Amino acid sequence: MRVPDPIAHRYDENGRVLIAPAGELDVSTVHLLRAALARCLHDDVRTIDIDLSAVTFCDCSGLGVLLSAWWRITAAGGTLRLHHPPPVLVRIIGITRSGFLLGDRPALALPVALGGVL
Repeated sequence: MRVPDPIAHRYDENGRVLIAPAGELDVSTVHLLRAALARCLHDDVRTIDIDLSAVTFCDCSGLGVLLSAWWRITAAGGTLRLHHPPPVLVRIIGITRSGFLLGDRPALALPVALGGVL
């Protein structure tokens, strides 16, 4: 049985955006979240919160999109923080030591070799 693609609702308020995807975030669906995050950067939004409470599953491709967005937003002087991640994503975040997405550990410095821009 195919689970529907996630819907990434976007809520704007005072220059801050809340994105609330729902469903599964995997290799076949992450393009929707990637597009929503890219629109935020295009719209000069620099404070992004992602509410993952309605996400039922997230694999490493979902984490890849979140990490890529974090690097881009941080390089642009903004912040991105995850809220209410599903247990499987918490486990992947722990394994990959990317807890800075949840605000529970210091973020890594931007790569100097890349000039701070990805």
